[in-house]
Amino acid sequence: MSFAVTDAVSAALGAALDGVSVRQRVIADNIANIDTPGFRASSVDFESSLRAAIAGGQVENGTPLSVTATPTDTPVGPNGNNVDLRKESLAAMQSQFQYQLLTRAVNDRYSLLRTAVTGQ
Repeated sequence: MSFAVTDAVSAALGAALDGVSVRQRVIADNIANIDTPGFRASSVDFESSLRAAIAGGQVENGTPLSVTATPTDTPVGPNGNNVDLRKESLAAMQSQFQYQLLTRAVNDRYSLLRTAVTGQ
């Protein structure tokens, strides 16, 4: 049974999941290019734009969240690459935990809605 819920909380959870997904892709790209000469690592900060979208009421009306990757200021190595494997590994673990927490929140939300609708 699927629900098409478009309330503010569901929209915010969906936007957060999208942001974490972009972050995970950027981290994977950074790690994949750890030995690429001249590669510059990027990072994703979607939390501040999500906070602003929620405060401005933009999440409820379906305005897509602006999620962008920005170059990091990690020092550059001898080959012009600035990917720090320890930093990227830590960021990957943190974003995985965020994703798990958000998917749990979505599942709990839909379970609550299902209970409210069906009484079970």
